[in-house]
Amino acid sequence: MNHNATVSKSPMFNIGQVVRHRYFPFRGVIFDVDPEFANSEEWWESIPAEIRPEKEQPYYHLFAENEESSYEAYVSQQNLVPDVTDEPINHPDVEELFCDLKNGRYQLKAFPKH
Repeated sequence: MNHNATVSKSPMFNIGQVVRHRYFPFRGVIFDVDPEFANSEEWWESIPAEIRPEKEQPYYHLFAENEESSYEAYVSQQNLVPDVTDEPINHPDVEELFCDLKNGRYQLKAFPKH
């Protein structure tokens, strides 16, 4: 089965955007984007084959949260959807990089240039 028709090669989400996972019960804010898969082969193979995503698509680094905890997640574009709750992400690192949450998107903090 060819999934390439549904996989976009260009990023559909932006840094600061709040997203949720298509299959798993967690949501997060994007803090970095890889143009294509840039994690270990072991990590990729640990994903169940029936939902294992293509490598040739953007992957997003998230400050994520679920019911139990907060953590960093690495998720393919095809497995993310926009989060429309406008609820803040409960992760300790969010306030280091971001400030206000407006319309489902955190604003990046301005860092002084040296």
